[in-house]
Amino acid sequence: MTEWVSVSSTAIRRIGYDAESMRMYIDFKDSDPVYTFCRVPENVFREFISARSVGRYYHQYIKDRYDC
Repeated sequence: MTEWVSVSSTAIRRIGYDAESMRMYIDFKDSDPVYTFCRVPENVFREFISARSVGRYYHQYIKDRYDC
C-alpha cells in the first residue's frame, strides 16, 4: 500500500512510497502523470519528505538515480 505525504514545495505536491515494492512516486504540481522511481530505499523516502528543501533533495539525491 502506498503511503502519501503532502510536502511544502513550489514544485512538488506530494510524495508516495510503497515499502513492499520499494517504489516512490512524485506528484509534481505542473505535470501529469505521477512519476515513478524504482528500488528506492525507505530511508531515502524518509529523508526526502523531511528535507528542509524537498526540491534540493530531489535534485541532489533522487533525480536520474532510481529509474525503473
